Amino acid sequence: MIRIVVVDDHEIVRRGISAILQSAPEFQVVGEAADGKEALRVIRETHPDVALVDVRLPKISGIELCYHIQREAPQTQVLILTGYLDGSVVRECIHAGAKGYVLKDVASTDLRRSIRELVRGESPVDPRAARMMIHWLREGPEADTSDHFTLREIEILRLIAEGLTNREIGERLCLSENTVKTYIQGLYQKLDAHNRIEAVMRAMKWGLL
Repeated sequence: MIRIVVVDDHEIVRRGISAILQSAPEFQVVGEAADGKEALRVIRETHPDVALVDVRLPKISGIELCYHIQREAPQTQVLILTGYLDGSVVRECIHAGAKGYVLKDVASTDLRRSIRELVRGESPVDPRAARMMIHWLREGPEADTSDHFTLREIEILRLIAEGLTNREIGERLCLSENTVKTYIQGLYQKLDAHNRIEAVMRAMKWGLL
């Protein structure tokens, strides 16, 4: 039995997906959530095998939710199920911990197959999303931004991406915690980011990580 949580901000979508999945005896929908914050609570309580997650969610975005699930519930595999088609977003979702990316116009049989593939350790990605991701990776960022960042800043970005705290970064680089904070505030300004997750996602998009 594959235990699933469905995360989407539209109730009719959640109910429809749940009905499709529960029509097959191998699937059990153990919870639903309308936003990212609620999804974390439901996942902590139900310990599902799979979370079907939309990219656009209130309170906590689907991408940020992937980061949280990867850290707090690594046993739960995330399959993005969305209507949003963008190569860079696919890349950000995968880097955030999602194991697959499927569009909402998928046939019910294909959705069930994608979940089975996910549980087997495969990474189902809609062919259209895969093509856009490949195109985005080939084209790269619009401009080379690497020369705007010092080696120390890039080093700190990499440690942030690893999940280290300011204190841990300071210990790793022999810097004071206040110095690390100053570096990070400067990175936020350069990356136009408001938090660590945004900074890491933008750094990935710009090819810094």
